[in-house]
Amino acid sequence: MRATGAGEGMGSDGTGGDGGRPTLTSEIQRVLARVDAHAARTAPNDDEPGIAVVRVDGPGSAPLDDLVACFGLTPFERDLVLLTAAQELEPTAAARCAAACGDPERTHPTFSLALAALAEPHWSALTPVAPLRRWRIVELDDETRLTTARLRLDERILHFLLSSPYLDARLHGQLRRTPVPDALPPAYDLAASRLAEGWTNGTDSPLVELTGGQARGRADLAATAAARSGLGLYAMSADDIPADPADRDRLARLWQREAILLPAALLVEVGDLDRDQRAATEVFLAGAAVPVVVSSEDPPRTERVYAARVVVPRLDDDEQFALWGEAFSQVADLDDGELRSLVAQFQLPPHVVRSAAATVRRRLPHEDELTAAQLAWRAGLDEARIGMDELGRRIAPQAGWGDLVLHARQTNVLREIVAHVRQRATVHQEWGFAATLRRGLGVTAMFAGGSGTGKTLAAEVMARELGLDLFVIDLSQVVSKYIGETEKNLRRVFDAAERGGALLLFDEADALFGKRSEVKDSHDRYANLEVSYLLMRMEAYRGLAVLTTNMKNALDTAFLRRIRFVVDFPFPAEHERAEIWRRVLPSQAPVKDIDTGLLAQLTVAGGSIRNIALSGAFLAAEEGGPLQMRHMLAAARTEYLKLERSLTPGEVRGWV
Repeated sequence: MRATGAGEGMGSDGTGGDGGRPTLTSEIQRVLARVDAHAARTAPNDDEPGIAVVRVDGPGSAPLDDLVACFGLTPFERDLVLLTAAQELEPTAAARCAAACGDPERTHPTFSLALAALAEPHWSALTPVAPLRRWRIVELDDETRLTTARLRLDERILHFLLSSPYLDARLHGQLRRTPVPDALPPAYDLAASRLAEGWTNGTDSPLVELTGGQARGRADLAATAAARSGLGLYAMSADDIPADPADRDRLARLWQREAILLPAALLVEVGDLDRDQRAATEVFLAGAAVPVVVSSEDPPRTERVYAARVVVPRLDDDEQFALWGEAFSQVADLDDGELRSLVAQFQLPPHVVRSAAATVRRRLPHEDELTAAQLAWRAGLDEARIGMDELGRRIAPQAGWGDLVLHARQTNVLREIVAHVRQRATVHQEWGFAATLRRGLGVTAMFAGGSGTGKTLAAEVMARELGLDLFVIDLSQVVSKYIGETEKNLRRVFDAAERGGALLLFDEADALFGKRSEVKDSHDRYANLEVSYLLMRMEAYRGLAVLTTNMKNALDTAFLRRIRFVVDFPFPAEHERAEIWRRVLPSQAPVKDIDTGLLAQLTVAGGSIRNIALSGAFLAAEEGGPLQMRHMLAAARTEYLKLERSLTPGEVRGWV
């Protein structure tokens, strides 16, 4: 669009180093010669040597010629720019202007001087809609005195003429430069090409839309597309677009001028906006006359016309494997099998995979206990956690198989679930089941049973066995009374979980995944849409999700069909309660005459057993003596009050 270096390499004759193209200095001297001629009240003759006119055939490549071409300046406007530049660059300009004006106090360019001294003058050059003022190329010190006020060349334009490009300082803090990534996966590379074609396909709209993925991935893709179009890329948030019309117009003018001078495209990141900010963004984008990428997680609802609409592609397993292999190529101890396990578990964007690899390379030389594969797994977990903490409660799994007291039947099913997750790389990729099944590759289990029967504990055991975080989804942050908000919140949960570092636990899922009802009003219709959306996401979800419920029969049957495993957690029998009591009492705790057989007579589940044991221990510690049955009895009474039950004589028979 333009070349740099104009004004350099001046020849001895005042022209460019090639002997033909004028330099900025020679052009300024030509304009000042006209000012001198006006001062002498003589008609200037452009053929005289003193005028120093150099005519150039064809378009010039100097910044001045680019400025003229880009903003459509007339010859008079071009000379007026040179006159204001002379004020900054030529020491004699002030005296020569004063002499031409006949006023020793007026040592600066004015519009009246330009009209009198320069060739082909026209009054429209200084109207607010003409290029000089519209694009803030030339500014007036006092807009109430058009002809006599001082004319100043905008500093950004001056530096542009001197081949010193930079982003206008007035845009600092609102815009940030987006670097071009070194490489993109093939699917991203193709999407970037489609985005770049949007600016060159002959359409009138300078807007292209980019949706899906993460903000960083969209920025990398847009920066690559801009580079292929010969543009740089700057980014800003739609939240920073001024709501005030005057401020918004000022920002739009400044940016459009920068887009031409640099040249560059703009990426506008659109998130959840309120009504006023959404309206301001629409107005800002509607007035865009230079390349703009509208970036958002979801396609915005608008009637806006786009030159191209591109969705960030999801990388398939082969592309993910190539990405991980390239990122970890310098980690020698990581073999293909371990890489495939990482690919099967984590679905991370390219920049996140590279960040994880950099972490492993940095830590590996100083690590004696963990292998490269373990470090890579932990790095993947750390990256996958980003964005999850605000959606649920993360539990670092500590419980093991020895902490579960279940029938062998239930334990075997839990181990089978773990095997389905652990062997996904082998079955899905190496054996080809992912290509034939395509959908429903996620592992989903439902744990049904009363409160305290071990459902959450079982999920924690599986998370620890698989090396994953356990995320308990807070339904109060998911379910919303506002139409469409529940689906939006659920999408955020599943999208974040798709990164692969967590076992999702939907506690009391019957409140969220209930039966679809007969449609009687609009609320029923939207409630059914929520369930349908959940069914669709569960069908496509690749991760491990565990749903717990106290009321198995309350779940939608269509939903149950999409659950791979259903595990019933029965109320523990007396011998199982005795075993829970034995495991819940630490070996180092001081006890006296504690009989787990008698304690097992309490008809409570494992959760209540833990509460009673802990409360009894605090009572004993407060007395300063060992834990005894009387402490357990007092703690049991408190627990039963919470459960709105009463201790029966049979439950405490033989205690005293």
